[in-house]
Amino acid sequence: MRKFALTAIAAAFAVTAFTGGAAKAAGDQPAPAAQDWSWQGLFGTYDRAQLQRGFQVYKNICAGCHSLRFIAFRNLEGIGFNEDQIKAIAAEYDIEDGPNDDGDMFTRPGLASDYFPSPFPNEKAAAAANGGAIPPDLSLMTKARVGGPDYVFGLLTGYEEEAPEGFDLADGKYYNHYFPGHQISMAPPLYDEAVEYTDGTPMTLEQHARDVTAFLNWTAQPELEARKALGMKVILFLLVLTAMLYAVKRKIWRDVEH
Repeated sequence: MRKFALTAIAAAFAVTAFTGGAAKAAGDQPAPAAQDWSWQGLFGTYDRAQLQRGFQVYKNICAGCHSLRFIAFRNLEGIGFNEDQIKAIAAEYDIEDGPNDDGDMFTRPGLASDYFPSPFPNEKAAAAANGGAIPPDLSLMTKARVGGPDYVFGLLTGYEEEAPEGFDLADGKYYNHYFPGHQISMAPPLYDEAVEYTDGTPMTLEQHARDVTAFLNWTAQPELEARKALGMKVILFLLVLTAMLYAVKRKIWRDVEH
């Protein structure tokens, strides 16, 4: 028992040290405002229409620099696309394959089983095309940043046309209210009507940011709804089991008392 207690204390200390380090690393960065997301809460789910709009924003705006290497085209079934739509989306991409019978690599149209290709052949090329900064992969971005989707949304909407007076903004950098140090290499990627929606949703910068953030939360947690459903089943099972055990206990002790 004492060993277990010491282990628990050590684990708690490790968690505290880790989270405390993360908070310290964030420094005086302002925390992004908490947003209302459809998947929050015990019964929250993804909005498929929003996820598809978010994918459209990613494809039209973000995919030119940022990879999505942990997502296969067939995974898009999870946001509501059917088989034919997925095949059409995959075919728009050129996938390097091979070698062929002559030992050469070749390109072919993408298949549903392929993963989203990187926009750059290697990290050196990515850095050269982006002023020395390598654009991060977005597959797990909402898990990789403190604040999760709130941070991603804040970052996308946190650009300011000019840095505050007295702030020394380096050449080639952009001022962002929520980015650590406030200096970011990525130019503001979104603006009003950057992507044309066909479902009547307002095409504002904020809506684009909200939709693509929702999509990126899905890429990081595509199993979220299934996990919640399983959790509910486990809770119901435990409630029923508890009631049965309580009834058995009552019956046993009633017989003993008599």
